[in-house]
Amino acid sequence: MVIVLDFGAQYNQLIARRVRESQVYSEILPFDTPIEEIRRRRPQAVILSGGPASVYDPGAPRPDPALFDLGVPILGICYGMQLMAHMLGGLVERAERREYGPARLEVFSAEQIAAQRRDAATHHPDDTATRGAAVAAVDGETARLLAGLGPTTQVWMSHGDLVLKAPPGFLVLAGTANTPIAAMADPARRLYAVQFHPEVAHTPLGKLVFDNFLHDIARLGRDWTPASIVTTSVEAVQRQVGEGHAIVALSGGVDSAVAALIAHRAIGDRLHAIFVDHGFLREGEAEEVAAAFQDTGLSITVVDARKRFLDKLAGVRDPERKRRIVGREFIASFEEKAREIGRVDYLVQGTLYPDVIESGSRTASVIKTHHNVGGLPKRMRLRVVEPLRYLFKDEVRKVALELGLPPQIAWRQPFPGPGLAVRIIGAVTEEKLAVLRRADAIVREEIGRWMADQGWSPAGRDAGGLHRPPVAQYFAVLPDLRSVGVMGDNRTYGRTIVIRAVTTDDFMTADWTRLPADVLARMSARITNEVPGINRVVYDITPKPPGTVEWE
Repeated sequence: MVIVLDFGAQYNQLIARRVRESQVYSEILPFDTPIEEIRRRRPQAVILSGGPASVYDPGAPRPDPALFDLGVPILGICYGMQLMAHMLGGLVERAERREYGPARLEVFSAEQIAAQRRDAATHHPDDTATRGAAVAAVDGETARLLAGLGPTTQVWMSHGDLVLKAPPGFLVLAGTANTPIAAMADPARRLYAVQFHPEVAHTPLGKLVFDNFLHDIARLGRDWTPASIVTTSVEAVQRQVGEGHAIVALSGGVDSAVAALIAHRAIGDRLHAIFVDHGFLREGEAEEVAAAFQDTGLSITVVDARKRFLDKLAGVRDPERKRRIVGREFIASFEEKAREIGRVDYLVQGTLYPDVIESGSRTASVIKTHHNVGGLPKRMRLRVVEPLRYLFKDEVRKVALELGLPPQIAWRQPFPGPGLAVRIIGAVTEEKLAVLRRADAIVREEIGRWMADQGWSPAGRDAGGLHRPPVAQYFAVLPDLRSVGVMGDNRTYGRTIVIRAVTTDDFMTADWTRLPADVLARMSARITNEVPGINRVVYDITPKPPGTVEWE
């Protein structure tokens, strides 16, 4: 197990994801976790994340200094590197030129590093830490972290401070034009650090840095696999539920499907699957849910709560209020059904790690409240069971295939719990739902057809065990605006449909998809011709950040 200490970067959870992609289990803990708690968890390595602070800020986050005496490999990233340097006797200063964006990293050769060792031993004969590093590190040992990157490579920088002097015992591994110390290491104490961000896609060889640290330096195996995830998740549900009964909130998406099958393996017939139709589903969704679970052994009860939810959202325009209301009514619906069943004390949900992160943590700001995290009522009778709470979407898809779910379920697009209610900007009405539902179906049909023409199939597999689609998520949004148009020689004052399509690996960041013009034209023509009241179609070309994938 690898511990990632969280120092507050909005997307530092990508670090945990990269570790898991290297088939090593990781957990994220707050930066101020007591050293006794860290020791109790017996990590085989520790990673210090980035963060927005300066080491000289009043109250700047920092760990217990005893962390560096654990005797396990430690990797500092960005702020984590500055913190390591500051706490161990190096020098950190505000940079004359801040680095935000791509940079060219010069990786020092084994000969250059060996020269540093000789120079350190000559000029600092009384420095025991330096002598220890010089004696313990054979030629090339120090450079293991960046092995395979070549003499130069592209990296992604995002920092205002930099390390001007490495701590005693450290040797410099790499630099950039603006950052002379862009990577450093003290192999005698197994301490390593990089100023750049290997976790982001903009550092193309970042995965190799993690592989080097985890497998070559920390000597960790590759045992975090879909099969092991299933085993540990089933055991966790068994421990939490014991001999009790649980209901599972089914939506038809991959998250709730995997959560349901894991819980079913754990407690068998003591799991009761509930599908709440809140009226905000996509076209044909209820029927797809019934078909998807036909051969799984799950017994599903359908609750028609369409009028209930629509009444509760009447006139509500604020997206956070929508999410909280939907979360509250979901729980109320489940608790009512649980009382009918009797003996039920637990609610199983398909909450994922990004849901938890975006709903806010101790070190990250709230982006939006997810109905199944921050939207849950403070007082509820059922105890929540979340088998997937610390999994990323790709891990869930792989687990779905491991569990035998059909590929079309494994690759179902993410769909927010409040459904179309948060894809309608402003108040939700039956008329707006009908308009958006039909437009959304057209968007999904046309982009799905285009992806099939590109050779994508949900049943395919690539080297990573999945066949990633060219478009990760695509849907329609109904904004609260009207515009003038002309149809059949008559003036119209109709609604607008926004098409949103994004490409992403992790849904923590995303870019808009460059769809061909003919695909966009076909969707526009069909929506304006087939959906009453729509006279304008626009395409959202905003990445995340600054936008989010969803509009609300």
